[in-house]
Amino acid sequence: MSVTARTLACVDTTLQDPLVGQLLDGRYRVDARIAVGGMATVYRAVDTRLDRVLALKVMHPALAVDGVFVERFIREAKSVARLAHPNVVQVFDQGTDGSYVYLAMEYVAGCTLRDVLRERGALQPRAALDILEPVLAALGAAHRAGFVHRDMKPENVLIGDDGRVKVADFGLVRSVDTVTSTTGAVLGTVSYLAPEQIEQPGAADARVDVYACGVVFYEMLTGDKPHDGDSPAVVLYKHLHEDVPPPSAIAPGLAYELDELVASATARTPDIRPHDAVALLAQAREVRAALSPEQLDAVPPQALTAEHSNADDRTSVIPRALNIQRPLPVNEDEPDREAVFNRTSRLQTPPPPPPGRRSRTSRAPRGPLVIVAAVLLALGLGVGIWYINSGQFTEVPPLLSKTEAQAKERLEDAGLDVGKVERAYSDTVERGTVISTDPATGARIRHNDSVTLVISQGPETVKVPDLQGYKLDKARSVLKDSGLQPGMKTETFSDDVPRGFVISTDPKIGTKVRSGAAVALTVSKGSPVEIPDVTGGSLADARAELQEAGLKVKVASARVNSEFDAGQVARQSPADGGQAAEGDTVTLTLSKGPEMIEVPDVVGDSVDDAKAELEAAGFQVDEDRGLLGLFGDTVKKQSVDGGETAPKGSTITITIR
Repeated sequence: MSVTARTLACVDTTLQDPLVGQLLDGRYRVDARIAVGGMATVYRAVDTRLDRVLALKVMHPALAVDGVFVERFIREAKSVARLAHPNVVQVFDQGTDGSYVYLAMEYVAGCTLRDVLRERGALQPRAALDILEPVLAALGAAHRAGFVHRDMKPENVLIGDDGRVKVADFGLVRSVDTVTSTTGAVLGTVSYLAPEQIEQPGAADARVDVYACGVVFYEMLTGDKPHDGDSPAVVLYKHLHEDVPPPSAIAPGLAYELDELVASATARTPDIRPHDAVALLAQAREVRAALSPEQLDAVPPQALTAEHSNADDRTSVIPRALNIQRPLPVNEDEPDREAVFNRTSRLQTPPPPPPGRRSRTSRAPRGPLVIVAAVLLALGLGVGIWYINSGQFTEVPPLLSKTEAQAKERLEDAGLDVGKVERAYSDTVERGTVISTDPATGARIRHNDSVTLVISQGPETVKVPDLQGYKLDKARSVLKDSGLQPGMKTETFSDDVPRGFVISTDPKIGTKVRSGAAVALTVSKGSPVEIPDVTGGSLADARAELQEAGLKVKVASARVNSEFDAGQVARQSPADGGQAAEGDTVTLTLSKGPEMIEVPDVVGDSVDDAKAELEAAGFQVDEDRGLLGLFGDTVKKQSVDGGETAPKGSTITITIR
């Protein structure tokens, strides 16, 4: 399909959309549809109050009646509004208009990472890292603020025409300390789900985003997803039971360090992965530093050329094809020439006479005085009518984003007075410039009337309160009362601060931050306790020793074979020598005695053969040569006869003659 054909197809589709051309919530003029998802449709729109282009994400009306979907939609707005990060698509506003629930967001002109992969197939390592690093920086900000994205995929990575990379669609975001009731449903996109999201749909922490980023990085390096199948169930099974293969298996020539980075991020066991996106970002930067320019610029075999790319799949054509709007005047002080022309024409050109009647101007003149009087009368009437209808009115000039001095000067030039000057906080309008006016820009107003200006004070800022010495619950309550949000909690040992009390905050106490920002808390685990070694002792003795050290005891239900007698402590977790906080739990596993195995008969065998057979069976071997066996090489006797049983790992002595 040609570009022209694609453009026409996009226009036809958009023209059928009932929202295109409408004014949503009395403020947002919907110009074109950008994309359609399973939950919402995204439009390019204009904020008529602030006169700026933005993206409008509107939930499908059929879903707006479902409280769960609406709550998730609103949660996205609140969550992203708290993330002031250059690589996160910002949310400006959230509201409803009838059956429409919407988010007003930053508009990023460009394409998605999915579009890039469709066109190129695979990326050079340098380009893949250039995209991965800002994505991880954005997710790191979310993780440190206490949020998990849970739906990372190439469709949610936006690449602007200016090269900026931004993460979008926090629709499945949730707090890391919130348990989401999903009634067994798996939220996310199948190809990027971490194993724990499949096994425990409601439980997910920052490591699920790390896993998804590892899959996305693999896809950037190879052009393919690591797991595929005929159905989603097959893909889910592979996530659970198969490791993500090294990218170099698909794209030979890729550096070993890239394989290691993918393996680290996509480990099926969450504890082996980096604990959040910040940790993975540090690994990615170490990998970049370790690679040579040749390794960074290696061209993968799967990379597609322009001739082989499927241009029909690029969704980035839609916003460009529909960028059809009447251009604004170059100088915003200059009026619309077409409108002036039409208005002037109506004043200067008299209406034609009705059919069948002669115009009064076609009659013969009755003399010069009569003509002069008629002309003066017509001019007087025209001026009078013009003054009554238009002459005493003007329009409020464009003042948005102008400084207070510039706004006052423009109002004076328009023959208007400045009424009240009000101040208001704004996260989006620069400090000292106009947020809005009353009446609004373009409104019809009488000459010499006054206009109220609302001037931005910039973002509302709040000082981080002193939370040292507060218990965690109290600290979180104080933060909320101060207009801030509790962020990620980190625990550490402290000899000075009691367990459960706040040690420090990030940002530091007294720092001015934007209202609604998240503050990370470091909480004390109390003084460290040395964990004693209780293996090999009785359960009663082990329990008493651990409790004396200030630790709690839990006994595992299963028992294991060990070198210790049945009923004694075979294992402990954490192991001895480590540190724990007072009140932490140590799990004890009891022994069911050593494993008894049959002893091989090695009498008559050579020494080497006897030792090899006994060691293979699980025994240790000791030699008894004596004076008669100094030069012998045959086993004459063994301490446990062949066919009898002995504890696995015990020592069998062989006598040599």
